[in-house]
Amino acid sequence: MSPLRTQWTRLIRFLAAETGQIHIGEPVDPKLDVGLAAHQHKTVKAYEIVGSALDPAAQVTKNVLTVKELLAPLSREDVGLVRCLGLNYADHAAEANLAKPAYPVLFYKPVTSLIGPEVPVTIPRHVQPVDKHLPDYEVELTVVIGKSAKNVSEADALDYVLAYTAGNDISFRYHQMAVSQWNFSKGFDNTTPIGPCLVAAHTISDPQKLPLKTVVNGKTVQDGTTADQIFNVRQTIAFLSQGTTLLPGSIIMTGTPKGVGFVKKPPVYLKNGDDMNVWLGGGVGTLFNAVVEERGTEKAKL
Repeated sequence: MSPLRTQWTRLIRFLAAETGQIHIGEPVDPKLDVGLAAHQHKTVKAYEIVGSALDPAAQVTKNVLTVKELLAPLSREDVGLVRCLGLNYADHAAEANLAKPAYPVLFYKPVTSLIGPEVPVTIPRHVQPVDKHLPDYEVELTVVIGKSAKNVSEADALDYVLAYTAGNDISFRYHQMAVSQWNFSKGFDNTTPIGPCLVAAHTISDPQKLPLKTVVNGKTVQDGTTADQIFNVRQTIAFLSQGTTLLPGSIIMTGTPKGVGFVKKPPVYLKNGDDMNVWLGGGVGTLFNAVVEERGTEKAKL
């Protein structure tokens, strides 16, 4: 088995000023934090990529386009399925007073939860008031599967990875802690940002050496490294592929380091008007999303 190699190093998905259409492309500036640049309303240029983001043979052209709006690097249709790991950092398990799991703790998100850069995270009215439901941030290394993977070994696991990106696993702690299954509390519409770009897996030799952090209202609240993962990326892919096919485009959110809000005293929670961003090293960059509370009069059923 050989690693996947793409012609692009970094890939963005965007609405182009020149055409008014959605394109994929490689940023012209190889060192530009495209998420930060877009947030600061700076001009971002990209070489158009012809083909699918999920096709390693997609061609990088010399046609330069201007980013009018930066989108999630993969569409919901591209992704298809979102797998997530809970309690996958030793320091996070410790801060939550929970034992390290013996096996990866798996849950799923619907693709309707996914959003891209600059799209507000919407707190549904059913999980308000926020001081009861405790909406929380979680920066995560997110793995993009590039080819069908089933029963793969740890040794070969990274050969199935197309790219890496950042994710923010927004979690509603009241419902999460009320039951043993987390799909409901972590799966609301428009609450899971990913982006700002994909970084090709062949350019990151070791995904266990990536720094990651979260900043809320200018304060750094998480500052960790993927070296602290309990189950590393190789182990995660090998475990999840047992008897199960991981399809191209599906993503795996691999857990969060210490610093989450609900364990603090008093608890810290997201609220209307908060300015939030997560950052991942390796060339991924910064993913900005504001927080808004959905307005309405309908009461929660639980």
